[in-house]
Amino acid sequence: MRVALVLLPAVFFAVFFAYPVAAIVGRGLKTGEGGWQFGRFGEVLARPEILDVLWFTTWQAMASTVLTLLVALPGAYVFARYDFPGKQVLRAVVTVPFVLPTVVVGTAFLALVGRGGLLDELGGIRLDTTVWAILLAHVFFNYAVVVRTVGGLWAQLDPRQEEAARVLGASRFAAWRRVTLPALGPAVAAAGLMVFLFTYTSFGVIVILGGPGYRTLEAEIYRQTAQLLDLPTAAVLTLVQFAAVAAILAVHAWTVRRRESALRLVDPASTARRPRGAGQWALFGGVLASIVLLLLLPLGVLVARSLDAGGGLGYYRALMSVDAGGTFVVPPLEAVGNSLRYALAATAIAVLVGGLAAAALTRRAGRFVRGFDALLMLPLGVSAVTVGFGFLIALDEPPLDLRQEWILVPLAQALVGVPFVVRTMLPVLRAVDERLREAAAVLGASPLRAWREVDLPMVRRALLVAAGFAFAVSLGEFGATVFIARADAPTLPVAVARLLGRPGELNYGQAMALSTILMAVCAVALLLLERVRTGRTAAGSGEF
Repeated sequence: MRVALVLLPAVFFAVFFAYPVAAIVGRGLKTGEGGWQFGRFGEVLARPEILDVLWFTTWQAMASTVLTLLVALPGAYVFARYDFPGKQVLRAVVTVPFVLPTVVVGTAFLALVGRGGLLDELGGIRLDTTVWAILLAHVFFNYAVVVRTVGGLWAQLDPRQEEAARVLGASRFAAWRRVTLPALGPAVAAAGLMVFLFTYTSFGVIVILGGPGYRTLEAEIYRQTAQLLDLPTAAVLTLVQFAAVAAILAVHAWTVRRRESALRLVDPASTARRPRGAGQWALFGGVLASIVLLLLLPLGVLVARSLDAGGGLGYYRALMSVDAGGTFVVPPLEAVGNSLRYALAATAIAVLVGGLAAAALTRRAGRFVRGFDALLMLPLGVSAVTVGFGFLIALDEPPLDLRQEWILVPLAQALVGVPFVVRTMLPVLRAVDERLREAAAVLGASPLRAWREVDLPMVRRALLVAAGFAFAVSLGEFGATVFIARADAPTLPVAVARLLGRPGELNYGQAMALSTILMAVCAVALLLLERVRTGRTAAGSGEF
């Protein structure tokens, strides 16, 4: 049964992930005679400009991670321990930046700190093309990772343990440091590692805000591939990024296992209460102010910049026609319908592949299952630019000549969606009592019927949540799509990037308008997801 469940996901990843990546890496490292240019590693990694890229990629990821933890941990505490009106809506608002495409995140901060941005108008402060714009955008994007991961666990820690320490004479800080912090440690480490992973592989934010002076590995791979056509250098950098991210994921898996096995949790509803006293209200007000300034202000400025000088919808109307500059061969507004169609197809693929994989992983089988689990996470560790260019290189001959087929974009987007589906469904599937399946089998039910009658009713909401996340990340995928989206069928992120790449107020305003549309679509999907999430029973504590 397990082999049957694994077969489709394994074939999918082999054909649409391993094969394209191997093709592009092989094209870069093989000689004309069929040998391998392993000496290219030393040559590439010895270049001063490449060393600068490696150093910047690492230190900006570390700085972004530390800054995100410092800003978001108070928010995690407020959402975990306080009960207040509008809490679920505010939780959804906090999560909106995470599901936004990185292109929109970069565009929002460009509207805030760039030329003609709010800070530029108020005080002449321009932070675009500086590292501070990049760091703030990364905090904006990853705030929800810490709130969801750490806050979800914090809400289920029994507060009576800390209260007992205080009864025994410990101060409030000492009780928190000795009781609560060790319990939260693995969750904080897991959240920090996820933030580090997302910022280490940052692409859209760097392209829009970094300028020519700041490039991460992902941005450098794109430059070497698309602009310089230096495939050997791009192949070396792809393998370096893959090795680094594989190490990050290994550490992350270790911290998750510690978190799952070491803690005893209680019902979250029993730990939340209204803020009491001046100190708690001050903390609540401070967190609310940080959410408004850091998360809502950039989005509000983005919406304001999407309106023309008179506050009208001129930029939106301009999206309905083809521009004379040749940026598009179809009206930019068609990108909305393209993105929705692609994202729906990608979601169906991701739910099918990820659902089967999660069902297979439910049946624990030692190294086999751990190895398969790691395989499913690999798309997060390999450059999306490499995957996209690999699609063009590898999928160009029958029976897999897909370069002119519309399905190519959803396939690339589904690769990113599958890990989210697996991570959402797996804790719920593992929470299903195995004895129910055994009872169904004793009564004569086939494995398929047992899954339909036992598992499916319990995981239906988790399946909807997984589909929501897959839809959101597919809608915003940019790194691979920028290579394979056809000129007559661009996606929203690709259209935004094209508009920002051209000078002129009209192009800038249209980019802001398209970004606002994309933000609205993602926000609606997230709010629907939040309604589904809050209606299901808790399973898999601390899940994002």
